[in-house]
Amino acid sequence: MIKKIIFTISFLMAFVVFGQKKNDKDVVADAAEKLRLAMVSGDKAMLESLILPELTYGHSGGHIDDAKEFVEKLVSKKSDFVTIDITNQTVNIVGNTAIVRHHFYATTADFGKAPGDVTLDIVLVWVKTGKNWKLLARQAVKSEKKK
Repeated sequence: MIKKIIFTISFLMAFVVFGQKKNDKDVVADAAEKLRLAMVSGDKAMLESLILPELTYGHSGGHIDDAKEFVEKLVSKKSDFVTIDITNQTVNIVGNTAIVRHHFYATTADFGKAPGDVTLDIVLVWVKTGKNWKLLARQAVKSEKKK
């Protein structure tokens, strides 16, 4: 009898531990990681799945892309990230909005330009739509290397 009780308690504890949903901060961090990977790969379907049609994507030089332009530049390699490293990331959630800040260091091979390095500080605004988090806004500012 004791063995059955111990087995049942162990099973229930394992169920609770492994059955927990990820909290929203983890889900947003996962979405930000998927965005990083999609920006490097230029995967159109993945990029489109992570953004809202109303996306406003601000560059450190002042140019602002809409959703269509953001995706097109990455898919066409007009904007080509060879690598993107993210550090010092924070995620804060207010209601159905998440604010993600991080340091962004990338190597680039943009079409028609010499290879380059980019060092930025980024703020991303994600909005929860149903069960998913979608990117609504991004703004970059030039930064000193913090890697």
